[in-house]
Amino acid sequence: MNARVHVIGAGLAGLAAALSLVEAERPVTLYEAGAAAGGRCRSYFDRALGLTIDNGNHLLLSGNRAAFAYLAEIGGAGALAGPAEPMFPFLDLRDGARWVVRPNRGRLPWWVLSPHRRVPRTRALDYARLLDLCSVTDDRSVAEAVRQGPLYERLVAPLAIAALNTQPDASLARLLGAVVRETLMRGGAACLPRFPRAGLSTAFVDPALARLAARGTVARLGKRVAALTIADHRATALHLANEDVPLGAGESVILAVPPWIATDLLAGLSAPDAFEAILNVHFRLTIDPGPAGFIGLIGGTVEWVFVKDGHVSVTISAANRLLDTPAETLVAAVWPEVRTALDLGGIPTPPWRVVKERRATFAATAAQERRRPGPRVGLANLALAGDWTATGLPATIEGAIRSGRRAAQVILGA
Repeated sequence: MNARVHVIGAGLAGLAAALSLVEAERPVTLYEAGAAAGGRCRSYFDRALGLTIDNGNHLLLSGNRAAFAYLAEIGGAGALAGPAEPMFPFLDLRDGARWVVRPNRGRLPWWVLSPHRRVPRTRALDYARLLDLCSVTDDRSVAEAVRQGPLYERLVAPLAIAALNTQPDASLARLLGAVVRETLMRGGAACLPRFPRAGLSTAFVDPALARLAARGTVARLGKRVAALTIADHRATALHLANEDVPLGAGESVILAVPPWIATDLLAGLSAPDAFEAILNVHFRLTIDPGPAGFIGLIGGTVEWVFVKDGHVSVTISAANRLLDTPAETLVAAVWPEVRTALDLGGIPTPPWRVVKERRATFAATAAQERRRPGPRVGLANLALAGDWTATGLPATIEGAIRSGRRAAQVILGA
């Protein structure tokens, strides 16, 4: 009989690992300290707003192959919304300029030849800088790797902040280059934007749990693994609050928890220890989503505005500077920008909820990149998973899912 694998952490990395394991006919027990699965990619019902909201906004691109394979496996792809063609609307709040970046579907990027498809005040030759970005292998920041100008201000910098959740003067250019290589460099067919309009859990979490349950997985929610026993280069027991779980012969562990938990459980583990926040503001409001369903803002507080079922949701990335700002002050700054972006006229501020994710991602700097471990940590029956491990990508859904698949392969190979 195949030996059991204990997956600690039911975020997307843990869920992806568990799915790979059950597909290989390995029995799985899934442990999650929180009351719900999903980690930083989940939904919950907000009683004050009277609707379901996400703890954060996530924009996928069709080039995120691991994420879409995961969704296809669990049947969650139908919960995503997005335009039929690659399109990215923007508004510069400083001068009121609006434009839509429209890559063509093919690999040959003829769209850069059209002033109506590219960023205003850019030339076709400017886009060669994206090729330079994709070739960076050293520790230069995004700001150091890409020459300043309209393309940088109106496309590269917003993309860097969204993908890396770190300001461009500090964020690692080669991580952004990895994102660009897998999306924009593969043509517009890899740049179709998608996001869950009805909730992250509906798309990514609930169908995964259902599939795992159907394959016999035991999901133990609200069960925090507080310690591991390590002996003879193996994990030999898990310790919960009121329970010890000895590991039998051949049993294994996948540790798919945040880095600060992983370092508590594994003494001496090198892991990221500097983090960036993301703030989200949800407004109860029902409006037409328009052709894209979202818009990027430049020159203000807000970076992205998403129109979802029954509410409008705002993202502010790399937001450590705003963590101590009172919610009321934040909303007072954000709502006028949202109103302008969506052409809402003089509509007064609707009911709102501010969600602060203080350690949303590791800081995507050269120093933190060097602290990212691989899946193997010197224990014969334990592997690491998480978007903070060395995936070659920033802390994204795509990176989390890849890390879970990779950890499962390590265990299956062992």
